[in-house]
Amino acid sequence: MNQSILFNDDLVFDKSADAWSMTALVAGQSVKVYFHSYGLKQLDKIDTCTKYDLEEVVELWLEKHEPEQNEIHIEMK
Repeated sequence: MNQSILFNDDLVFDKSADAWSMTALVAGQSVKVYFHSYGLKQLDKIDTCTKYDLEEVVELWLEKHEPEQNEIHIEMK
């Protein structure tokens, strides 16, 4: 786990963005992460295992990208 990333336990479906979202602190900066995925949109809730998988997706994304305007949008299949 990357110690510069702290995930909040607030994973919810954001109807306005049509995506699951959560907040995190990335190197002290508050960011909102959106997961755009047709498969995830079909779920009523996200279990703990999937939540940890999504956190790993964010960590991998951050290895190659920087958040823009305190938001991260991750397109998933």
